[in-house]
Amino acid sequence: MGVFFLIVIIVIAVWVLASCVRIVPQAYAVILERLGAYQATWSTGIHFKVPFIERVARKVNLKEQVVDFPPQPVITKDNVTMQIDTVVFFQITDPKLYTYGVENPIMAIENLSATTLRNIIGDMELDETLTSRETINTKMRASLDEA
Repeated sequence: MGVFFLIVIIVIAVWVLASCVRIVPQAYAVILERLGAYQATWSTGIHFKVPFIERVARKVNLKEQVVDFPPQPVITKDNVTMQIDTVVFFQITDPKLYTYGVENPIMAIENLSATTLRNIIGDMELDETLTSRETINTKMRASLDEA
């Protein structure tokens, strides 16, 4: 009976130690919390965490991502309503800010891009919006990069 308990304790100890080793793959970052507070951002490689005290809060994808948002109604300067389909390419540059900055980052990106697009299109007339796609893209990129 004593050997059985010894084997169980050894298995549990090995399991706990194995769960403390974390390998972060290329193009990802891991946010580590210690007792619920931000501790560190782990980049690519092998890392070790303290059992029961530290935990992985989030694994963040650092690759460029594409999000296709539903068509948005936009009113031009000459009071014409048009539907604009938006595709946003984005890449996370600060994993800590992505994790703790906004509750739902994808929804924030969607709302920011829709608002920015409405502001840009609202200052243009219909024929100008149809012919100046590059101008709209440049203004959108500058505004979103600033935000």
